[in-house]
Amino acid sequence: MASDNWTRRDLFKRGAALGAVALGGPALLAACSEVPESGDGNTLQRVQDAGTIKVGIAGEVPYGFTEGDKVTGEAPEVAKAVFKAMGIDNVDADQVEFGQLIQGLNANQYDMVAAGMAIIPDRCENAAFSVVDYVTPTAFMVPTGNPQQVTTFEDVKAKKLKVAVLSGTIEQSVAKATGIPEGDIQPYDGQAELFQALQDGRAYCGALTDISLKQLKKDNPDAQLEVTDGFVPVIDGEEQIQAGGFVFRKGDTELLDRFNQELTKLHDSGEWLKIVEPFGFTEDNLPPDDVTTEDLCAG
Repeated sequence: MASDNWTRRDLFKRGAALGAVALGGPALLAACSEVPESGDGNTLQRVQDAGTIKVGIAGEVPYGFTEGDKVTGEAPEVAKAVFKAMGIDNVDADQVEFGQLIQGLNANQYDMVAAGMAIIPDRCENAAFSVVDYVTPTAFMVPTGNPQQVTTFEDVKAKKLKVAVLSGTIEQSVAKATGIPEGDIQPYDGQAELFQALQDGRAYCGALTDISLKQLKKDNPDAQLEVTDGFVPVIDGEEQIQAGGFVFRKGDTELLDRFNQELTKLHDSGEWLKIVEPFGFTEDNLPPDDVTTEDLCAG
């Protein structure tokens, strides 16, 4: 279950801490140290023998972030429960930029990614995703009252507005695919920087999942900003469903299969909902049966 001492802290303090920190136990691996060579099917046995696994996160609230010297969030807490069922009690985490997560995974800096990463074809070419962990709509953070009445990426394009996104996210990809000029898309490495850009008026709106933006607003109640209703972006007539999962190296099939078994049990038993409720997730975020990793990877 989610940590009992999980608290709401200032956004900028949350996003600042980087490096290797422990989830549910003392840190056992040094920051930036590499895990043994993997991807050849031996990873499951290795991490079970060691009783510890190293994961990568991106510092995005509420999906996975650093709280003091501890990592928490939807993805790390779910991963912790899954690994405990697999006999792995210690989970260490490296916090890196979102766009570097898969690269770091394939460079053996950690054995999986727990960052609420959207499952899209380009990423599937370079890594293997778990079964779908959650679904969530996209939304915009806009000035209070939304004077430009922006509710879709098409609105941003038509009104020639600037939109802030996180580097390497699906929102950045959708903004480009919508035809928003590159100069009007502002990528940032973290939520704190994106939020500051909106505060300063450097961008009219910020695009993220509605869960992330609602948490930003909750943590910054005095900000003259609001969150639009959630929506599913459409590109070339196709809905761009925001469905997230955990990420593994291709070749680590045994680890992925065992993880999927335990994650599915969490979903089916109702335990998943208990774990994720403190982070703003509800039954509406449970993945429908017809939203599958295979279909999402196929595009």
